[in-house]
Amino acid sequence: MKKKILLPIFASFMFFTGMGIHDAQAATYTDITNTAKAYIGAPYKYGGTDIKTGVDCSAYTQLVFSKLGISLERTSNAQYQQGTSIAKDNLKTGDLVFFNTSGSGVSHVGIYIGDSNFISATTSSGVKIDKINDPYYWGSRYVGAKRVASFSDYGEVKDAEIDFTIYSSRGEVALKLAKKLQLDTSHTNSSFPDVKPGSKYAGAAEALKKIGVFTGDENGKFNPGSPITRGQLSKVLVEAFNLKQQGATENFVDVPGSHWANSYVSILASNKITVGKGDNLFGVNDNVTIEHLDAFIQRLTQ
Repeated sequence: MKKKILLPIFASFMFFTGMGIHDAQAATYTDITNTAKAYIGAPYKYGGTDIKTGVDCSAYTQLVFSKLGISLERTSNAQYQQGTSIAKDNLKTGDLVFFNTSGSGVSHVGIYIGDSNFISATTSSGVKIDKINDPYYWGSRYVGAKRVASFSDYGEVKDAEIDFTIYSSRGEVALKLAKKLQLDTSHTNSSFPDVKPGSKYAGAAEALKKIGVFTGDENGKFNPGSPITRGQLSKVLVEAFNLKQQGATENFVDVPGSHWANSYVSILASNKITVGKGDNLFGVNDNVTIEHLDAFIQRLTQ
C-alpha cells in the first residue's frame, strides 16, 4: 500500500484575461515575488524566450506567471489587454506594470513587487528590480497597470497528495543523515514541538538540531511529514557534512546570486554532488525524490 500524506496547497482562484475568466491554482504574494526574483540576473534578448540564453520583458513575465499556472499573452501590448486596470496608488504585489520606452504605446512590462519596486527584463541589465517612480527613467514612462490574478497572504487550504514512495519527507532525511553521520540518536525528548518522544524521528531530529543542521520553521516546528525541496536539502547537506566551496562558483539560472540558497547550491555543485537538472537549472523549488536523496548521500560518503 502506498504511503501518502495530505499536504496543504492553495485553493483555486479566478483571474481575468481578454478572453474572459479562467481558473488557476491559487498562489500567495510570496509565491509571485519569490518566483520573479528567482531569475534576477538572467540575460536580456530581444524576442528571446529561453531564460538561459535571454528573454525579453514579456517573455519574462509570461514565464513567471506560467510557473504559478497563470497564462499570459506573448507580447507586452497583448498583456496590456488582459486583466483589469488598476490605479497606480492601488497597486498590489503581482500586478503587471506597463511603460512606454519606445515613444509609441506600450513597449515594456514588469511585475510589481511592493514598496514602489517592480522587476522586469531590461535591455541594459537583464532581469532586475527598479523603482516604478524612478525620476531618471521609469517614472516618466509609466503607462498603467493590470491585475491578471488575485494573490493572497496565505490562501485557503484544500487537500492534495504527496506520494512518499517517490518523494522524501524531512523525517526520512533526518533518519538517513543521522545514520550516515553516526550520530547519537538516543535522546528522544525532542525540542521540536511537533516531534513527540515516541516518534521514530525524534532522536534523529534532535541529534541533527544539536549540530545545527535543522533549526525548525518560524514556529520552531520540524515538520517531519513534509517534503523537502532541493534548495532546502542543499543547505542541510552542506551544513551536515561541513562542505566548502571547491574552485569556481557554480551558477544556475534559477538560483541567482540574490537567492538564499545560492551559496549552498554552488558548494554542493562544486563538490560534484549534483550537476542540476539540465538547461542550467537546479530545480531549487522541486521536492526531493528518494532516489536523488540516496544518490546525494552516496556521493557524499564515498
